[in-house]
Amino acid sequence: MERMILPNLPVTDLSKATDFYLGLGFTKNPQFSSEEATSIVISDTIVVMLLQQDFFAGFLNEGDRPHVTSESKEVLNCLTCESREEVDSFVEKAASSGGTVYTAAAESMPGMYGASIADPDGHIWELMWMDQAATEGTDA
Repeated sequence: MERMILPNLPVTDLSKATDFYLGLGFTKNPQFSSEEATSIVISDTIVVMLLQQDFFAGFLNEGDRPHVTSESKEVLNCLTCESREEVDSFVEKAASSGGTVYTAAAESMPGMYGASIADPDGHIWELMWMDQAATEGTDA
């Protein structure tokens, strides 16, 4: 089995959060969704679990609390894109699906173009396209 990543994100409004991710063009897996959680399929190996705050808290050690809608950020999720146009498309979809632009699209260095969006609960997703030709011949 290929290794997968399944980020679990606490949300304040499951319906609103679900609509945001569906608005980005991802799909819902009803098999792993309920009134407390939505399974959002990004790819065969990336599935985001949106969990109502109280449900999410049930997975935490006693005394720990979900980190939602805070000005503090704990993680930046980065999703690769097929092109600059796909980065721009995700930004447009985010803005029209209840999210916000966190960082405007820009070329951070030659051949690297990206932006960041925030979902309705403030979870940040970086969107990055990298021109492979620009990295050829560089020492790592």
